[in-house]
Amino acid sequence: MVNWTQMHDCRGDVDRVPALLERVELGDDAETWEELGYRLVLEHDLVFPAGFAALPRLVRLASRSAPARGLAGTILRRAAGHHGCDDLLADCADAIAEFRELLDRHLRSRPVDYLAAFRDSLAAREEYHWSAALGDFTDDFYHLVCPGCAVEVTIAIGDHGRYSAIRDWNLGDVDRRDLRPAPSEELSGTGRWMHETAVRDGHEALADGIAHLFGKAECPRCAGVFSIADEYTSANRPVLR
Repeated sequence: MVNWTQMHDCRGDVDRVPALLERVELGDDAETWEELGYRLVLEHDLVFPAGFAALPRLVRLASRSAPARGLAGTILRRAAGHHGCDDLLADCADAIAEFRELLDRHLRSRPVDYLAAFRDSLAAREEYHWSAALGDFTDDFYHLVCPGCAVEVTIAIGDHGRYSAIRDWNLGDVDRRDLRPAPSEELSGTGRWMHETAVRDGHEALADGIAHLFGKAECPRCAGVFSIADEYTSANRPVLR
């Protein structure tokens, strides 16, 4: 049982969120959802204690309420921040596992919000860096440091090409080298889940982008070859506290 007297929202209130939750449990109300979202998750990735306290109830609503599913995902995508609520987040483990299953069923239905749900699924797996960075691969860029020579390398995966390059702010991306996509049978872990899920659900462009993202790049400066995903993860994986 949640002790709401300890669960303040963005305004420091402890009674308003439970009242709003009771209201949305009776039926979707756009104004109520808007206020609830504001009180639980402020801008700049900040989640308040009331947000984690509300998560199990949001998950229970998520199978029949798109706003509940979206707000639960928003809270989870920000769980890597410095919120000081590690104990509350740990208490949500069962709800998060339930949310992962719900999101998987939702993805199988090939919804219009597929990418958003895909990113929420990554957050529910604690892959916060991919949840924040993954796009639709129409115009995606990742900036990495070559592990061999420490030069900054731009990785492009989009309609304009799939390459590594040195970015020159006057000349653009110069000395381009084609990326080497990972064969599906060589993928493992999160990369394998991402690729298999996109393939399963008929999102070929997303699957192709993921294969390149988890493939290899050649540094234009030293010609060293490195794993894009490994270097990006090493540089961007949040340190949970």
